[in-house]
Amino acid sequence: MQLSPPPLFKQGTPALIKLAICLFISILLMVMDHQFKALNEVRSVASYLLTPFQYAMQMPRNALVGSYDYLTSKGSLEVENEALTKRVAELTLLANQSELFMSENTQLRNLIGIKEQARFKILIAQILYSPSNPMSQRVVIDRGASDNISLGQAVSDHQGIVGQVVRVMENKSEVTLLDDRDMVIPIQVARNGLRGALHGNGRGRPLELRHMAAVSDLQVGDVLMTSGIDGIYPPGFAVATIDKIERNVDKNFAYVYCSPVGGVNRFRHVMILFYDSGFGPKPEASKNFKETDSKSNRLYRGKP
Repeated sequence: MQLSPPPLFKQGTPALIKLAICLFISILLMVMDHQFKALNEVRSVASYLLTPFQYAMQMPRNALVGSYDYLTSKGSLEVENEALTKRVAELTLLANQSELFMSENTQLRNLIGIKEQARFKILIAQILYSPSNPMSQRVVIDRGASDNISLGQAVSDHQGIVGQVVRVMENKSEVTLLDDRDMVIPIQVARNGLRGALHGNGRGRPLELRHMAAVSDLQVGDVLMTSGIDGIYPPGFAVATIDKIERNVDKNFAYVYCSPVGGVNRFRHVMILFYDSGFGPKPEASKNFKETDSKSNRLYRGKP
């Protein structure tokens, strides 16, 4: 009968002795490392050998951190990009508005300069909108009967005549532009004083100097000025320049096509001219500029 315990349960050196030996060896190694730097080479070799295992152990952590940083950076960049895009749009809008304001400021300075030089009253008005009528070329301005505006008054900008008042309301008025089909202005060629009548032909089409003889002394580039003989338009205001002349000698007739000098569809401010010709009372609008029946809606004016 076996009285000794099986090998699995045999006890070797007591645990306290093992602990004491390990503590002694640890303290000895620390003292040697601190005093004599004896373990530096061992530490370097161990670090070199364990580096691949360290990288392998850190790979899952680095992958998680990298994914988080990528998603965070992407979201931040999208937000920043959206903010920058919005800011660029705002700055572009401000730049466009600045250019518009500079253009309007220049035009207003020119209008004020003309106002100071004119020998009659001039009232500056702003264009509000264009009526939704494709058959006519009109604009609505912010001056009306309360500003003593009356039918037939000439309207100009700093470059030349742009139209004529055809309807007056309390606080606004309608102005027919030069290129309207019903617009007619008596003119005089600045170069030689030749008189005629300038007609509008509709949107996008050139003005036409009608009823001119083929032998008339006209040249491309001639400036057409208001003659002032109708008592409505003050003399000496630029109206148009001649662009093209087609002469029909057989019929003694000339087709003369012109372009307006004034910014008919470009500027936002215009001048209303309170012109007194000195030829007596100003002709009534019904005699010089009136609307007939609603079917034809044509304008009638006295001959130049």
